[in-house]
Amino acid sequence: MHGLLLLYGVLGLLLLSVVRLLYASLASPLRSISGPLATRFTRLWYLNRVRYGHFETENISLHRKYGKLVRISPDCYSIDDPAAIKHIYGISSKFRKGDWYYGWQHPDPNRFTLFADTNIKRHAENRKRFQAMYSMSSLVNYEPFVDRCGQIFEDRMREFAAGKDGSVTNMGHWFQCYAFDVIACITYGDRFGFLDRGEDIDGAIGQLWRVMLYSTLIGIYSNLHAILFPWTSKLPWTGASGRVYVINFVQKQLDMRKMERKKRDAEKGHASAKQRDENDGLPQDFLEKMMNAHEEDPEKVTAYHVFMMGQSNIIAGSDTTAISLSAILYYLLKYPQAMQKLKAEIKDAETKGACSNPVITFKESLAMPYLQAVMKEALRMHPATGLPLWRVVPEGGAQISGYSFPAGTTIGINTWIAHRNEDVFGPDANSFRPERWLEASPDQLRRMDAYYMPFGLGSRTCIGRHISELEMSKLIPRLVRDFEFELEKPAKHWETENFWFVKPIDFNVRIRMAEK
Repeated sequence: MHGLLLLYGVLGLLLLSVVRLLYASLASPLRSISGPLATRFTRLWYLNRVRYGHFETENISLHRKYGKLVRISPDCYSIDDPAAIKHIYGISSKFRKGDWYYGWQHPDPNRFTLFADTNIKRHAENRKRFQAMYSMSSLVNYEPFVDRCGQIFEDRMREFAAGKDGSVTNMGHWFQCYAFDVIACITYGDRFGFLDRGEDIDGAIGQLWRVMLYSTLIGIYSNLHAILFPWTSKLPWTGASGRVYVINFVQKQLDMRKMERKKRDAEKGHASAKQRDENDGLPQDFLEKMMNAHEEDPEKVTAYHVFMMGQSNIIAGSDTTAISLSAILYYLLKYPQAMQKLKAEIKDAETKGACSNPVITFKESLAMPYLQAVMKEALRMHPATGLPLWRVVPEGGAQISGYSFPAGTTIGINTWIAHRNEDVFGPDANSFRPERWLEASPDQLRRMDAYYMPFGLGSRTCIGRHISELEMSKLIPRLVRDFEFELEKPAKHWETENFWFVKPIDFNVRIRMAEK
């Protein structure tokens, strides 16, 4: 008897839940927005589709089928509307980041990160503390770090070019080794050594991949993050354990630098950060600058701020740049005419004495309009991030694309959707054509720039975008000038895997030296 009562009770609760879901769906002011049927009732559809690792292409297909608004789950909507971009992502926007980003930080609310922080005011205050370190004017200090890694990268490419005919190299992996060593130099003053043999030192690349996988999926059910993290962080094969690895790695770097600074100060009698810089002329990597700032004003730049930025650089500073470098070279190889035009621009610049050899300066690269158009177009075709940039409708609701979105609704624009919009980028939006950035009228260029978002938009624009542009601008012309690359399977489109970052997994090429 008691068993039957329990069964009836469970069935009753299930029936009540179904009725509530049906009522919420039918009563919603957004009920006319279309999407797969299951998305009206559960987030499981979205979780299931994301776990396959190709949601960027599925998201495109959904918008082609349903239009500029697509339901992704009962309270999440994907948008493709240039008129909405400023309202949602503009500098003064009140749309905070969605709860999905919670999966990208430690569940302890006091251990927030700049990327994942959903608190608009706190994010703005923290960003101001470090903005100058990432500015264009600061790049000149980091260029020697990039040159150092660029030379080692070129040495590895020359070794491959000198190998047996037919040997194949995964450029996606080597670009990540390069980006990892560059961000290590910029942040901690020295390479990790990924470029020495292309090895994944201490499994760091693998650990970061597991962090991405875990964070991407747990963010869809972010309320489970605090429950699962303490358990999964103890399992070595999980993304939660990968985050613990990164945390411990960054803390180790901080501890080592503290010891070094203490030893230097004791030996040379430094009394302040300013005196240390004047007397030693030490390389000003990020960690040194942040520790100096902490020493000068520990309330403004706390010890946690130093840790937070050291961690952010490592997590975000390798994959995004490596993917972008891969996209640039890949599309140049898929479109040989663009490759030849870029080679001609580099040769012409060298003839005029405007392109140094072997190391091309950042200033020289910025003076090559076709190079800059190539990079911009490649990041349009293959932006690093492949999921909607989720935002939460603020108090009072919002009018977007003809609909009244209630407060608390989650909405977002996927960069892959925006960059394929034919009304903005033209009927050939699915083709790689760098010329579109050089031939566009001022009005058309403004329209394209407004819907171009490989580094995000507004106050949440990637703080490290200028460093990424520095790395790309210096390395790509050097590779194009000195080497010839050939896709292993030129007729086949490369395979990618999307867990937030859309990473190529089979960017295999043959390399030989360019003819002089």
